[in-house]
Amino acid sequence: MALLPILEFPDLRLRTQASFITTVDTKIKQLVDNMIETMYSADGIGLAATQVNIHKRLIVIDTSKEKDTPLCLINPEIISITGIEESEEGCLSVPGFFETVKRAEKITIKALNREGEAFELEAEGLLAVCIQHEMDHLDGKLFVDYLSALKRQRIKAKLLKQQRQQRK
Repeated sequence: MALLPILEFPDLRLRTQASFITTVDTKIKQLVDNMIETMYSADGIGLAATQVNIHKRLIVIDTSKEKDTPLCLINPEIISITGIEESEEGCLSVPGFFETVKRAEKITIKALNREGEAFELEAEGLLAVCIQHEMDHLDGKLFVDYLSALKRQRIKAKLLKQQRQQRK
């Protein structure tokens, strides 16, 4: 397995629309494994392929306390939503920033697992938020897009400054 570099906002590649995966082959399974390793290494609870500059509809998630229950969602689609909740979100592509975002409280999704088998999943709470957050990445959307333009601009300026300092 290998760690993959995570793109950071405002990198325009994060705005790329991901394409559907037509075949779950050994290459996709290796990508899943690499993404899980990368997510754990970065101390995240979710990672979309878009964030590692691979524009396929694939996300990995693990909201367990033990970090031992990875979930792979290939070509995920939300088929129903219920309620609205606000929760604080962060993002591996927007490091160090946490903001309150409104999302559906409960969702039902359909997807393929790591073996290419179709399944449905009902999710609520943190898992529902995480799935919606990661699915946004597949459509080129970031959690900062839910914020005011001023707040988004301040975050962008701070991240650009940090990125410049890291390059020195």
